Amino acid sequence: MVENAIKEVYTSLLPKTMIIADLGCAAGSHSSHFISTIISTIVELCKSSADDCVELQFFLNDLPSNDFNELFRSTDKLKRPNSTGEMAHLLPLYYIMALPESYYNRLFPRESVHLFHSSYCLHWRSQEPEGLESWRKDYLNEDNIYITKTTTSFVVKQYQKLFRNDFSLFLKLRHEELVHGGQMVLIFLGRNNEDVYNGHINQHFALVARSLQSLVLKGIVEKEKLESFNLPVYGPSVGEVKELVMQSHLFNMDLIKQFETNWDPFDDSEGDDVEDSARSSMNIAKLARSLMKSLIVSHFGETVLDAWFAEFRCLVAKHLEKEKIKSTIIAMSLKKE
Repeated sequence: MVENAIKEVYTSLLPKTMIIADLGCAAGSHSSHFISTIISTIVELCKSSADDCVELQFFLNDLPSNDFNELFRSTDKLKRPNSTGEMAHLLPLYYIMALPESYYNRLFPRESVHLFHSSYCLHWRSQEPEGLESWRKDYLNEDNIYITKTTTSFVVKQYQKLFRNDFSLFLKLRHEELVHGGQMVLIFLGRNNEDVYNGHINQHFALVARSLQSLVLKGIVEKEKLESFNLPVYGPSVGEVKELVMQSHLFNMDLIKQFETNWDPFDDSEGDDVEDSARSSMNIAKLARSLMKSLIVSHFGETVLDAWFAEFRCLVAKHLEKEKIKSTIIAMSLKKE
């Protein structure tokens, strides 16, 4: 999808300089892989062109708390093209800059960006859902941290309202910043059916909640602390996403796909059998820790992190003995006409 988007933008607009933004880049190797994909695609396109190769400006965006030093260490491993040699005119010059800001704000001047990319980010909300505390100071989602079978319809509606507002705002802002003919490729966690109470993402965070509940029973975490903790996340269905894109009247939806992956990021096997539950539970727990660490530390304190990790890994291992844990991914390509 990324390759098709960059090819179409390049061939239809023929820009001298192409502005490309990776939103929610984090600090791992995702951005390096994305940048390499763009450069390789442009190299192939430049081979068939008599003109000078387009220059590329990459903006790597995440919240100011992101580890941009680690991010630049990973991108520094990319090989820059030499300025001399027979093939030099085919290799694009590229420049990489950081952009520390929430993507729920304007980031760029009007009609300046050619391609937006976001991978595994847009399920995160701009804040926790509002109104989850009653006038009596009771917490309406009890000891849940996301949507479960016991979550009331009011709490579900608050989550859905926040998702609609955030996603609609995201579309509006990116539409203002994209050039005409510019594109977006968005990949994020979703829900594998229309039942808001039943999806892979619900299952994931139910295990996180159960591990925190165990810490309450052991006296490590205060019950009120758990009851006041609600994740700023929402996994939409494909139907919900399509509806908001159509209602916005801002983009043509070139493609939208839903697919499943194993929650263990190192498990590439197909089927439902778990080869090594101990190893997979560790892989899953490490992934969850990297994603949840800042939220857990800011709400419960750093001292609970190791205890939570151990409880969570144990619960995941037991669950894997019954079934493999999946994730639902939504991938979509949008174009501004």
